[in-house]
Amino acid sequence: MNKWIRVCEILLGLIFLGAGLNGYAVLFGFDPFAPTSPAAMDFLGDGYLLALEKGVEIIAGILLLIGRFVPLVLTVLAGLIVNILAFHIFVDPELLLLAIFITLLEVILVWNYRDRFMGLLKSRSTN
Repeated sequence: MNKWIRVCEILLGLIFLGAGLNGYAVLFGFDPFAPTSPAAMDFLGDGYLLALEKGVEIIAGILLLIGRFVPLVLTVLAGLIVNILAFHIFVDPELLLLAIFITLLEVILVWNYRDRFMGLLKSRSTN
């Protein structure tokens, strides 16, 4: 495996694990230990949506860090990353650079694992 791809997996994993843990800190009434978007926290609230999203981020971060199920994790994170990028473009540009950075990491990793996604792009099954 290319060392740079592994570095991208670790960076993306650390970002999502940290964001997930940070979200749970806020959910449990603690001060966030990393910068958060106040507009995003207002949007997500303090209920099930925040817990669900941050739970997915924690699990995805751990799986990326240990290098397991990476194509599946990239598929799950794709929807979150598109929403993160759109949110920071249109609502809160404060953390836009971070959103662009995670988007670039996602694109690099998806490109590296592109052969694993080819089955998803077939219009008919071959059964």
